[in-house]
Amino acid sequence: MKRDFAPTVYILASARNGTLYIGVTSDLPGRLFRHRDETFPGFTARYGVYRLVWFEQHATMEHAIQREKRLKKWNRAWKLRLIEEANPDWRDLAEDFGFEPLGNAEAGSPPARG
Repeated sequence: MKRDFAPTVYILASARNGTLYIGVTSDLPGRLFRHRDETFPGFTARYGVYRLVWFEQHATMEHAIQREKRLKKWNRAWKLRLIEEANPDWRDLAEDFGFEPLGNAEAGSPPARG
């Protein structure tokens, strides 16, 4: 089965108003899985940043990378406003892609592996 890939800029958060991570990918569900599975040790695993709170798709990877670079230069207040305009409750948008809820345990904990 052919999968649709779209260049996407995304923001993960540890919790509401918590630590933020901005990334870019051509396979958002696959990247979310790798973040949550802690496939790659690094920032998101170290700081418990697993909750997808915002994303934006682009026509080309070049445009997505440009947007990612611009967002990373924004001050924190602008980033928080961007998230809250689209997702005022800071809902984990990964659930819309079929991911299990992160649960009510520690906000930054990855989902239980089963």
